[in-house]
Amino acid sequence: MMNQAELIHWQKYFKAFVTEKMQQDPAHDIAHIQRVVTSGIALANKENADINIVLPACWLHDCVNVPKKSNLRAKGSILSAERAIEYLTEIKYPAHYFDAIHHAIAAHSYSANIETKTLEAKVVQDADRLDALGAVGMSRCCLLYTSPSPRDS
Repeated sequence: MMNQAELIHWQKYFKAFVTEKMQQDPAHDIAHIQRVVTSGIALANKENADINIVLPACWLHDCVNVPKKSNLRAKGSILSAERAIEYLTEIKYPAHYFDAIHHAIAAHSYSANIETKTLEAKVVQDADRLDALGAVGMSRCCLLYTSPSPRDS
């Protein structure tokens, strides 16, 4: 297990990557990522999950943005998992966590329909879904119901 100072060190890299490198849409912006990280840390602590897996997985879970109408949409989490491992390799994050991080990112997505096989994957999935169901998620739902439907055209 890494100590607090080491985790803070790595978080600087993760935040820089998502801030500078990611192509973000309004639903997957830096605010979303930070809320998922905050929830992920709280859940990991509560559930005794390995923070060395949860932390990078939360920061990098949406590092590949696939447009909603793309045929690759259901594979977005797998593409994010692959890109995350490439990045973690570049920055020399401890490689023995890679398989678990890959699984946590790949399995977080509802549309990917991948079973969460580890506690850490469940934590990342729950953290992401908690944000989707939060105030921002509720606002998105309200927008859907206030927009004209295709039947009204």
